[in-house]
Amino acid sequence: MKRLIYLLSLAIINTAVAQTGPPRLIVRGDDMGYAQGGNEALIKCYKEGIETSIEVLVPSPWFPEAVSLLAENSSVDVGIHLTLSSEWDNIKWRPVSDCPSLKDADGYFYPMIYPNKNYPKRSVVENNWQLADVEKEFRAQIELALKKIPRVSHISGHMGCTGMGDDVKALVKKLAKEYKLDIMPNELGVANASYVGAHATSQEKIESFMKMLESLEAGKTYLFVDHPGLDTPELRAIHHIGYEQVAIDRQGVTDCWTNSKVKAFIKTKGIQLISYKDLAK
Repeated sequence: MKRLIYLLSLAIINTAVAQTGPPRLIVRGDDMGYAQGGNEALIKCYKEGIETSIEVLVPSPWFPEAVSLLAENSSVDVGIHLTLSSEWDNIKWRPVSDCPSLKDADGYFYPMIYPNKNYPKRSVVENNWQLADVEKEFRAQIELALKKIPRVSHISGHMGCTGMGDDVKALVKKLAKEYKLDIMPNELGVANASYVGAHATSQEKIESFMKMLESLEAGKTYLFVDHPGLDTPELRAIHHIGYEQVAIDRQGVTDCWTNSKVKAFIKTKGIQLISYKDLAK
């Protein structure tokens, strides 16, 4: 009986500590490799800002530079951003394996994962994709990433490709365990965080991000995801129908995540910035 009372008391104390502890926040920058300006911005947001994890697109054209930059910044947490799509109109990438059902007529990934009215019949799910090809491609991306960036800690999905169905979800879980990359925020009680308010411009992003920070609750862990970039001629040439202002939008993310007021607010509120690796501890 005494032991039961002790255990109940310990549970109550641990719960109270968790509830009064600071909010924890993962700030994840996605799509490293899609552009040189993206690579530069992602590193800037880590070195000069609040970003704590970076996701890499292995088949992307600027992956080799991403590998070099991540080697130079060996303390940043890295995830493999599994992808089955190549969404931009003016720049494309191909699979890193032989997976016929995942390629379009030109050998590129389809632009979309799910049906999109602007790209009729040009999504993966509309084109008789095969689970065996998905597994082959995911394995190839994981193995290339581990070869070039051995410290990668986790995997995630680009444009929702890891959630195409229960069979794909089960495959991703299997691969995560097999390659020892099984850090899944949704399984660890991590809540998704997003802007609170308008976020089209840099200033709007800063204001809405700070409102989000204000709403974080003590004792809880959150994940915030966005895509840093730079407003350069390169990024101004990158777009797809329905998302034309890529350079302006992604420069805004960089401005927000490196903003002195944002950094000061995080310190004042006592928010603990963590990475995926910290979830595994």
